[in-house]
Amino acid sequence: MNNLNIKAPVSTIIAVLVAATVLASYFLPVPEGIPEMLLSAAVLLAGVALLLGVANLFTVHLSKIVQGSSTALYSTVLLVSLFITLILTLFLGPKGTLPLWIFTYIQIPIETSLMAVLTFSLTFAALRLVIRRPGTFSLIFIAVLILVLLGSGPIFGLNLPIFSEFLSPIITNGFVLAGARGILLGVALGTISTGLRILMGADRPYGG
Repeated sequence: MNNLNIKAPVSTIIAVLVAATVLASYFLPVPEGIPEMLLSAAVLLAGVALLLGVANLFTVHLSKIVQGSSTALYSTVLLVSLFITLILTLFLGPKGTLPLWIFTYIQIPIETSLMAVLTFSLTFAALRLVIRRPGTFSLIFIAVLILVLLGSGPIFGLNLPIFSEFLSPIITNGFVLAGARGILLGVALGTISTGLRILMGADRPYGG
C-alpha cells in the first residue's frame, strides 16, 4: 500500500474533468454558472500559488541573509523593498500617492533599463548570427534591423524622413507584423497542444 501513489490519479482526474467541462461550455449547453465557478476557483488557486511563490522568495533570501552569503546585501534590499511596497499598497491602495511614486520612479526606470540591456543583447545576437551563419538571410536580417533602428527615432537629434516616413512603416507594417503574427500563431498552436496533453493526462504540471 505504501507504494501506491493515490495523489497522481486523483489530481489527474480532477484536472481532466475541470478542463473538459470548461472546454465543453464553449460548444455544448452546460448548466449556467459551473464554468464561471471553475474559472473563479482557478483564479483563486493562481492567487494562492502567487502567495506561495512570495513566501518561497522570502525564505530563500532570508536564509542567504542568515548564512551571510556574498549576495546577502542584495537579498536585504529585496526583502526591505518587498515589505515597504506591500505595506504601502495595503494601507494606501494601488492608486495611492506613494505606491504610484514607487511605480513611476522606480519600477518603470528598472523596466526601461532592462529593455536597454535587451537592445544590446539582440545586437550581440545579430552579430553572432552573421559570424556563425554567414549567408543571404543573415545579411537580410541585419539590413532590416538597421532600417528599423534608423526609422524608429532621431539619430543624434536628426530625423531622416526617408527612413521614418517611408521605409520604416513599410517594414514595420509588412515584414515585422507578419513575423509577429507568425510567432503568435506558433504560441497559440503550442498552447492548444499543451492543453490537449494536460486534458488527456499526458502532462501533469499540477504535481500529479
